[in-house]
Amino acid sequence: MTITVAIDCMGGDHGPRVTVPAALSFVRDHADVRVILVGVAESIRPFVGDAAVGRVAIRHASEVVAMGESPSLALRTKKDSSMRVAVNLVKLGEADACVSAGNTGALMAISRFVLKMLPGIDRPAICAVLPTLTGHTHVLDLGANVDCSPEHLLQFGIMGASLVSAVEHRDRPTVGLLNIGEEEIKGNDVVKRAAELLWQSGLNFIGNVEGDGLYKGEADVIVCDGFVGNVALKASEGLAQLLATFLRQEFKRSLWTKLAALVAMPVVSSFKRRVDHRQYNGASLLGLKGIVVKSHGSADSFAFGHALQRAAEEARSGVLARISERVAQQQPLQETA
Repeated sequence: MTITVAIDCMGGDHGPRVTVPAALSFVRDHADVRVILVGVAESIRPFVGDAAVGRVAIRHASEVVAMGESPSLALRTKKDSSMRVAVNLVKLGEADACVSAGNTGALMAISRFVLKMLPGIDRPAICAVLPTLTGHTHVLDLGANVDCSPEHLLQFGIMGASLVSAVEHRDRPTVGLLNIGEEEIKGNDVVKRAAELLWQSGLNFIGNVEGDGLYKGEADVIVCDGFVGNVALKASEGLAQLLATFLRQEFKRSLWTKLAALVAMPVVSSFKRRVDHRQYNGASLLGLKGIVVKSHGSADSFAFGHALQRAAEEARSGVLARISERVAQQQPLQETA
């Protein structure tokens, strides 16, 4: 089975000079993958060179969605943007997945308009992987939905569990609900009701998870609304940057600390590899009738390659079918409840 990934080459902070080399490297490393490089052809061709024509194609798109552009404006006026053409290739069945490092709001708006939602799913959710003490966890939603109902949080749990089950081959992934305490009485009315629905859902729900549980590995999937999820994510990124800055400052404080830095370099390098955010790049837009993965806008070729890997894994494992099947199973349970 050959997996075709449509790539919005113009998106992100770096455009084709990062996205195209990452795509070519990905194709070389994966014999079952072909890519469609979407964007301004004149900007893409210089980076392609003599790449294997059979598994690398260029699809011209005359427009580009800017990183700060209004999502509604991009949706209405830029119908030939690289982002929209790439998403449309998924709708037409010419590609199995789409990857973009472009404007998140525009990608969400365009993907929802073009692909539509899976039956039984009301809203798409942004799902990303975070490192933990025991490996990693999947967290959603990370910013697509600021206000959520209990039913939306239940749907997020279903989608997250279906993703982990498909990609990581786990029959019963654990699901937790991000809350201000582990006790059932904690949280607002929406979260309390969501917990009730999750307990009744047939998912492997373990209850509430506090903020520090994100990185303890307490659950394979952690559910929250987009407001809470995005704040937690950005706070985590800020803390990581703070600790890295403090560590550099301490190692540069004196001649002795600089010598200590040389001695500790193997340990520091190993630590950096374990927490390197680039290997977790690639957030899935779950709930759509198609696979769309959002790469970080500042991603380098290494990080963008991991976003491509995530898209290909989801296409291979049949994530969409898993979600649809799990949602269908949920209907009788909700009616009984």
